Amino acid sequence: MTDLSTRYMGLELRNPLIAAASSISSMIDSIKAAEQAGAGALVIRSLFEEQILMEMQEMEEKLDEGSESFAEALQYFPNLELHEAREHLMWVEKTRAAVQMPLIASLNAYSPGAWVRFARQLEQTGVDGLELNVYAVAANPYRTSADIEARLYEIVEQVKAEVTIPVAVKLSPYYSALANVARELASRGADALVLFNRFLQPDINTDDISLKQEMTFSTPDEIRLPLRWIALLYGQVETDLALSTGVHAGADAAKAILAGAAGVQTASALLKNGIPYLSTMLLELSGWMNEHGFETIADFRGKASQQDVSDPFAFERAQYVRLLRSH
Repeated sequence: MTDLSTRYMGLELRNPLIAAASSISSMIDSIKAAEQAGAGALVIRSLFEEQILMEMQEMEEKLDEGSESFAEALQYFPNLELHEAREHLMWVEKTRAAVQMPLIASLNAYSPGAWVRFARQLEQTGVDGLELNVYAVAANPYRTSADIEARLYEIVEQVKAEVTIPVAVKLSPYYSALANVARELASRGADALVLFNRFLQPDINTDDISLKQEMTFSTPDEIRLPLRWIALLYGQVETDLALSTGVHAGADAAKAILAGAAGVQTASALLKNGIPYLSTMLLELSGWMNEHGFETIADFRGKASQQDVSDPFAFERAQYVRLLRSH
């Protein structure tokens, strides 16, 4: 009998499969279904500061309409800043009361102080952990990589100083020295690193020369990038690692854990196949463990990381020349 229980960012999980932030994690009924299907934990849909500011601006514009004729009516509306995230926070509280599995809040902010303010508010909802969704495109040609990294470290340090729940950082793969960034984040108290944030890229419609935005699912091949970096960082940084993107089957979860992942996030597979498919993935993972004689997750975590494989350079550049020669 296999034991799938594990520990991720200080949380005890019944298994390493985590439902990632997506439309599934934006509805209480879907979250309940994920728990029933066996999810070890779930990342709640992100609280986006940008969305809150847009909603506040829209409300202010509506309040301004007719204010010259009915100025006295404005006194009945409270300060909008006091209620900027209330709807999301109330929803998170309801979700926390509806399920037993560990819930991890997700936060994406950008203005000074907002990361700390919203992190503190999310902690008060009763969530078990917090994932900082550092989603930004470094498009400013006057901002250096050192500036970007320094800002990232500052965010993590400030949030860790204000909350007591464990904090994970979801990274993009585009840092010029990713291994160093991972080490610095670990040294600043990050309880886990999630690899990687999946950027949704705009397309161009050539018919009317406009930008086209669409949601696309990940593919199984996309696991290779986070898989490689999990394997490279395992044992090199003192924090938990979680793999995100490209996990579509129990075998993919096994690969992630073999590379060194403590948690395995999945979303596209559940959106494509339905939430109950999560139980199929768990059965596949358990069956694979039985087949290879592993009783616990700890028995095989990191066995295919760079520090444990017979050809450690295969994770870096050596295989590149070999593959080119073979073709």
